Amino acid sequence: MSVFRKLLPLLAVLLLAAVPTVQAAPADPNAVVQGIADDLGKALEGRKEELRSDRDKLIKLIDGIVLPHFDIDYASILVLGQNARSATPEQRTRFAKAFYNSIAHRYAEGLLNYTRGRIDIAPYKGELNEKRSLVRTEVILDDGKRVPVDYAFRKTKDGEWKAYDVIIEGISYVTNYRNQVSAEIAKSSLDELITRLETQGEKALESLEKTAKP
Repeated sequence: MSVFRKLLPLLAVLLLAAVPTVQAAPADPNAVVQGIADDLGKALEGRKEELRSDRDKLIKLIDGIVLPHFDIDYASILVLGQNARSATPEQRTRFAKAFYNSIAHRYAEGLLNYTRGRIDIAPYKGELNEKRSLVRTEVILDDGKRVPVDYAFRKTKDGEWKAYDVIIEGISYVTNYRNQVSAEIAKSSLDELITRLETQGEKALESLEKTAKP
């Protein structure tokens, strides 16, 4: 679990940046992840100190990469789990937006730790089908350790591949937060959780993480 939490600041951002900005023929997910890894390195080159001292600019940069390309609604429904069934459309929309904003702010500075060449993408081995795909990668840590990281993609009705989950050493990003969110809703309510995410943002998310079992 410690490695999962250590990598989340970097990988949450990589997860969110899910499809290429050039809208030509849809690239397969493996190529998408490689392109995003390269593009992140280029975007950060020579700007890390500038962005470190200007959080608003960093958040804006993340939003520019993330919002058009991440399936926020689908991922948030998975995070809500069974609670999504009883949630109203308005609650699901509010939760999706608030949860995404909390994630983006919580892990914003993790993007600054990204260095080009730290991700090895495994050759395609047949995971791709018409609607779903799993991209297998390894992230190289500072100490040289290689950590397996898988990205789950789905194809939208528009034919775009978008990511919705990341699995670090077998631990699912969606499942991890679903357990935390379910426990919090059971203690209070979905409306109260949404309000905390909307008003407290990353602090509310950090509180969820601290109360989760290791």
